[in-house]
Amino acid sequence: MTSEITFDGKVLRIDKANIEVNYLGKVTVLDKTAMRLLRTRDADPAAYLAIKFWEPRGLRIELNDSRDKTPYWLVTSKRGEEIAALLNR
Repeated sequence: MTSEITFDGKVLRIDKANIEVNYLGKVTVLDKTAMRLLRTRDADPAAYLAIKFWEPRGLRIELNDSRDKTPYWLVTSKRGEEIAALLNR
């Protein structure tokens, strides 16, 4: 089972979660080591997780919404570079 990640230029959707592009902050591509640390030692319990434990790479997508206590989304993906390029436009 994989997560469905879509971006129409206005809204990022990952499975049932969605956020408008104007609330997206810095997008960081994570290698195996960085992803492992964010899943464990450096994890923020308030983060939104869209992760599959068998995929070692992904993205950290920071959020800039004062009404939302979620600091970032942690997302696993083999296409992290491609997704980051779309979101960082």
